[in-house]
Amino acid sequence: MMAKKDTINALIRRGLDEKTAKKLADEGLLLGDVKSASKKELEEILEEEKAKEVKEVVGKKPKKSKKKQKKKSEEKEETTRPDDFLPDKFDELEGTAKEIKDIADSNGYELPRSIITKTVEGFEEYEIPEEDYEDLLEMINDRYQNRKVDPKESVGIVGAQSIGEPGTQMTMRTFHHAGVAEIGVTQGLPRMIEVVDARKVPSTPSMEVHLEDELKDDRDKAKKIASELEITRLQDIADVEIDIAETNIVIKPDMKRLEDKNLELEEIVEKLSSSRGIEGEVTVSGKEIHITVEEGKFSLLHEAVENAKDMKIKGVKDIERGVIRRDGGEFVIYTEGSNLEEVLKMDGVDIKKTSTNSPFEIYNVLGIEAARNSVIREAKNTLDEQGLEVDIRHVMLVADIMTNEGDLKAIGRHGVSGKKTSVLARAAFEITSQHLLRAAIVGEEDKLSGVAENVIVGQPITQGTGDVDVKYTGLPSGMDTQKEEGE
Repeated sequence: MMAKKDTINALIRRGLDEKTAKKLADEGLLLGDVKSASKKELEEILEEEKAKEVKEVVGKKPKKSKKKQKKKSEEKEETTRPDDFLPDKFDELEGTAKEIKDIADSNGYELPRSIITKTVEGFEEYEIPEEDYEDLLEMINDRYQNRKVDPKESVGIVGAQSIGEPGTQMTMRTFHHAGVAEIGVTQGLPRMIEVVDARKVPSTPSMEVHLEDELKDDRDKAKKIASELEITRLQDIADVEIDIAETNIVIKPDMKRLEDKNLELEEIVEKLSSSRGIEGEVTVSGKEIHITVEEGKFSLLHEAVENAKDMKIKGVKDIERGVIRRDGGEFVIYTEGSNLEEVLKMDGVDIKKTSTNSPFEIYNVLGIEAARNSVIREAKNTLDEQGLEVDIRHVMLVADIMTNEGDLKAIGRHGVSGKKTSVLARAAFEITSQHLLRAAIVGEEDKLSGVAENVIVGQPITQGTGDVDVKYTGLPSGMDTQKEEGE
């Protein structure tokens, strides 16, 4: 009964009168039956004109009330964005770049944009005449095509072997920036492990701070920015003593150090006055600062001294030291410690060149694509430092695997290896029994689509020829006849 009523209502919403709808429903037809019925079948129930009308209107979607249409239109207006809401990933090619792209397209060369832009840079640097563009572009395309990976090649295994084999020759040592012992940066095997483990904080965090064009040749300006970077504590610029008789603390600033750090006495007084760890009245007497503690509270006196000595007067959090070095014709500041977010906010710092050796920090501040480039750079620099020649494409593959899901993952059981869909592949890596037990409890299924799991069960891996099947579909048409004639 309910189905019959629903059918009548559905037919009425499509424009049929109630009498016709009821007649069709009385015959036991549902909406789907009316739609699929031919005109001849409908004529057995209805008059010819009515059957024609049903056939015309029954396929249309039901009319929506004006209220619903208005609501939908309002929602559409709210969600509709202008065409330029999403910016283009790249600007249109212009000038020489566009000319080279046109030559490539006309010759059927499928060259990535990055190769085209590097080609333009090379052509302009060496002042290549336009008549040679086509010949050189043909050579570039040939080299690019020859370096493409073959279908079904085991790039993962090749990449792992290409990095792992020379990696066993890496030494454990510390590299010093510009021969300065204070700024030591971990290199070799420990550094490589840090990079692929995506450590949140490297064992020796460091930054390479570049200065803006108008400042990069000025040593005094570089020195000033370096002093603003370094954390300056009170004990670095003053002697702190206790006067038991007067129950106060006497601070004697070194005026030469204050000048080197671009500090004023008033700045120190302001910091001491606003500190929560120091209870007492701060006053200035000549070139000395006195902190008077309540009489008789000697425990507060000693606590205040320790807090005062360790108080940060100036500098960027986590950056302990900065060393200026002339590198490539400009002054660069190398730091012990890293705080990319705060350093990029400083005046005089070139935000395009300044970097840190922490990919995770770059990920948090600049995003996943910048983190990918950082992983590539740090891993390649570590290998190069050891004199190990590894093709950058293997390193790029590792970086892609670590970042392809939008966040920075480690190569290990807490990252890439631990998230494999194959139970056997996870079990082959680490903690075998736990993986197998958990998979048995929840009823996991292994599709045997990777390399490790197929090796374990003793069947061909799904790479190279192991991923290609030959199927016999019979002789092509005409071949059978030719064969009979030949016989």
